[in-house]
Amino acid sequence: MARGERPYHHGDLRTALIDAGLELAREGGADALGLRVVTRAVGVTPNAAYRHFADRETLVLAIAERAQDKLARSMLDHMDTDATDADPVDRAVHNLRGVGLGYIRFALSEPGWFELAILTDDSASGREPVEERVPPPFRLLLQALDDMVTAGALKPERRPNAEWVCWSSVHGFADLATRGPLRGHDRATMDALGHHVVVQVVDSLTA
Repeated sequence: MARGERPYHHGDLRTALIDAGLELAREGGADALGLRVVTRAVGVTPNAAYRHFADRETLVLAIAERAQDKLARSMLDHMDTDATDADPVDRAVHNLRGVGLGYIRFALSEPGWFELAILTDDSASGREPVEERVPPPFRLLLQALDDMVTAGALKPERRPNAEWVCWSSVHGFADLATRGPLRGHDRATMDALGHHVVVQVVDSLTA
């Protein structure tokens, strides 16, 4: 063990590296996740990271999965997951809107984590994805749309590919708000615009 390197039990170092990377990415996004920077934050040498990660890209993707979990949590917080006595149609519509609002508000509140959350294996490293993983935020969108059909809020024939209509619209706005021409506007205005986008998308599906 190199001088100054902290001892870690098996598995603890992997978690520590991901935790440190998550904090670095919160302010600096994926660009802040240099291998030396992350390992320095934990107090180990770069070589120590290779015990748990094949390369920097593998580490970044592991951190991105944690960011995806945080994005999913924001979406769940905007959904009415505990209400069982509400009208099924109203609840389904509310939850689909919550998926979109949680997505946009996470992007506005945590742009560094949002940038990281939308990384994929191929976008991070330029190689083909090693394994298929449906990110939790996308699973929530799929489930919300399926629930819309079950509740009778969305016609079955309009369900195929509806996820791409929703995601492209909401993600497009989030991208404009965090990296595009809308960046820098006051938060109240952005929240209002985001809400308008989500309502318009959901209403277009249920029309």
